[in-house]
Amino acid sequence: MLPLTFAEKNEINVIKKVGGKGETKKHLEDMGFVTGALVSVISEVNGSLIVNIKDSKVALDKQLASKIMI
Repeated sequence: MLPLTFAEKNEINVIKKVGGKGETKKHLEDMGFVTGALVSVISEVNGSLIVNIKDSKVALDKQLASKIMI
């Protein structure tokens, strides 16, 4: 398992685990970052990512992206 921050651009990945505690984990799950979901990185700037998940584009900072394992 690797953090989402290590994903290759435009490669489709399966989420294997969502980390974090309490509100952080719930926030990620509410945005669609759940185990088994497909996610791909659209672009990356200074560690922050724009990803495609469930036909939506979402921006994540480096700290949140590192909690999502693929």
